[in-house]
Amino acid sequence: QVQLVESGGGLVQAGGSLRLSCAASGVLFSSVGMAWFRQAPGKERVFVACVSWNGGTTDYADSVKGRFTISRDNPKNTVYLQMSSLIPEDTAVYYCAADRRLLRACSRSFTVSDFGFWGQGTQVTVSS
Repeated sequence: QVQLVESGGGLVQAGGSLRLSCAASGVLFSSVGMAWFRQAPGKERVFVACVSWNGGTTDYADSVKGRFTISRDNPKNTVYLQMSSLIPEDTAVYYCAADRRLLRACSRSFTVSDFGFWGQGTQVTVSS
């Protein structure tokens, strides 16, 4: 049974930082790409960042490039999203996701349908 459990969300002032974590179990973590998506109220779930199975490739949505950093620790089965210079527009529920396919490089062109497993989400609220 695959489980992805996010943590680290919360309320932060604009300009602040947060680090999200996603702990995975029941999946061949070291062989699958991982990603973060986010969903604001009344909007679609959209791609934020991804990292390939071995950490060799990362990609970001334009809206977060230069402010967010995705990384992974394969021995710990954990993927992280370091978020800095947060703005109110970053307010959303953030979801961790695991690629449907093994050993694939990641791309910002990936959509929700490219990912087969999802966490329950963690709320990030940025106040102005």
